[in-house]
Amino acid sequence: MKKTRIVFMGTPEFAVGCLEELHRKSYEVVGVVTAPDRPAGRGKKLRPSPVKRFAEEKAFPLLQPSQLKNPEFLNTLKAWKPDIIVVVAFRMLPKEVWQIPPLGTFNLHASLLPDYRGAAPINGAIIQGEEHTGVTTFLIDEAIDTGAILLQEAIPIDSSENAGHLHDRLLEMAKGLIPKTIDGLVLQELKPKPQDQPPHHKPAPKLNRENTEIPWESSTPEQLMNHIRGLSPSPGAWTWFQEGTEEPIRIKVMKAHWILEKHEYDPLSWVVSHKKILVALTDGFLHLEQLQWPGKKVMQDRELLNGRSFGSQTRILTGI
Repeated sequence: MKKTRIVFMGTPEFAVGCLEELHRKSYEVVGVVTAPDRPAGRGKKLRPSPVKRFAEEKAFPLLQPSQLKNPEFLNTLKAWKPDIIVVVAFRMLPKEVWQIPPLGTFNLHASLLPDYRGAAPINGAIIQGEEHTGVTTFLIDEAIDTGAILLQEAIPIDSSENAGHLHDRLLEMAKGLIPKTIDGLVLQELKPKPQDQPPHHKPAPKLNRENTEIPWESSTPEQLMNHIRGLSPSPGAWTWFQEGTEEPIRIKVMKAHWILEKHEYDPLSWVVSHKKILVALTDGFLHLEQLQWPGKKVMQDRELLNGRSFGSQTRILTGI
């Protein structure tokens, strides 16, 4: 079983955990493919992916193609003679790549497909208020996240957990599901099941500035809390903040909870009460428990109030 030749493709920390588990269980990883180094930080220095750092540490053969149809890359990949290619958080593969291994190329996706296809399935499930999610392995085909399902496992989502916590729990599930999928393919015990094609399945688009802004005016309090915890700790839900006549700035809210209470404040007023930072909504307040100012660390609201005060004209802005 462990002599099956495996090529692993992935980029972020989530993928590292899966590759590490294959290494720990002595599967024969004959090569690793990850993204090219990217400029990052203020100095725009090239930074290797987490998967590259781990692959170099363990001395795995490594490729970082910028073009997946490049003949040199394809020839090297074929020379590795993979029986299976395992993909975790990488990129869309052309047919020239996924058709190479005789036992198939499969992807591990952090959702219960067909829901939450796309780049941000963990965030999407929490933002949409799902009570359950999970991990899925499926055979790669011509489209994104649409191939036949091999295995799935589900877990409940706690109503208070954020994307970081859920990420870690799903990673532990993924570590177990990938070896099960490899062994099942080798023993020919898996029967790929075509995905349902619902007309309104739930997407998980790539996170950007527009879809991470806190939607104050179009959401219920529960939806606001889901949005915030679904983007915490990264990239962080953000909003426009203005104090008096100063220029608005973008701040991030990392944790919040709803307080049902009658009041006479205007909607989106910034209220400081009993060393708590509150945003007034129609029927109560959203307590902003953890915030981050530009260029600063994440702070508890109580900690932030120890160092500064806010004027009566402080408020949240929308539509800028």
